[in-house]
Amino acid sequence: MSPTEGFSVTHRRYVPHSHAHYGGNLVDGAYGLGLFGDVATELLIRTDGDEGLFAGYSHVEFAAPILAGDVVEATATLVRVGTRSREIEFEVRVVCRSAPERGPSAADVLDPPVVATRARGTVVAPERD
Repeated sequence: MSPTEGFSVTHRRYVPHSHAHYGGNLVDGAYGLGLFGDVATELLIRTDGDEGLFAGYSHVEFAAPILAGDVVEATATLVRVGTRSREIEFEVRVVCRSAPERGPSAADVLDPPVVATRARGTVVAPERD
């Protein structure tokens, strides 16, 4: 498959309690950035046949907290295709959140999901033969 603007990849993941670093079961912002690396890797494998390299972020916004017990969805969408560079927009959304006030394993589906983190970054694909 060749790189096409608008192509996207999405991963979902449960956020374990072992990732909570702060009071109130708050997870650090780097957790979302790690997810962005994962979805960017799959996006490049699918479009370029190689994992590529992450060059950097031009924008990062932490819009809402990610908490232990959340189910999050990370999406990478290809927005610009250069000769070797690929510009990607990223978003992490919280799609489920624990509800400990109702019981130790209670949780809710969030409709609509809560956008926790947004970013824009550039990855580099190797030269094609």
